[in-house]
Amino acid sequence: MSAVPLARGGLGPIVAGALMLAWPALAATVEVEVDGIEAGGPVYVALCQGGLTEASCTDGQDASAGGASRRFVFRDVEAGTYAVAAFQDMNGNRRLDRTGLGLPQEPYGFSGDAGRRARPDFARAAFGLREPGTVIRVRLVRALARR
Repeated sequence: MSAVPLARGGLGPIVAGALMLAWPALAATVEVEVDGIEAGGPVYVALCQGGLTEASCTDGQDASAGGASRRFVFRDVEAGTYAVAAFQDMNGNRRLDRTGLGLPQEPYGFSGDAGRRARPDFARAAFGLREPGTVIRVRLVRALARR
């Protein structure tokens, strides 16, 4: 039995096609630039998919405040629709503190314009991620004046 050269057709295109289908999809990088950081506690940033709840925001990072802005990099993220949620934990309890009415008591922000004037909405924060990646800017704001 003789081998069929790839350059002449034969099984070459079929084998090449099968290899391409079996090859894993390349992933993208999401760079998140967070501005509006105050002196104080660490900044938490999460990549969210499908919603803005804790259960939907499972890929997260944190870093010390260290200046008015900070960059976070999420690598090997599959293409899809995402949103970014961020907050600064001023009291060190690793949670975004809220009032009895649900208003954030600490600096917070989202991708897009979600949460600026109304309850945050995934559709307003969402962005499409494709290869090789994207840069997202999030500005931390306070819903209430600092006490």
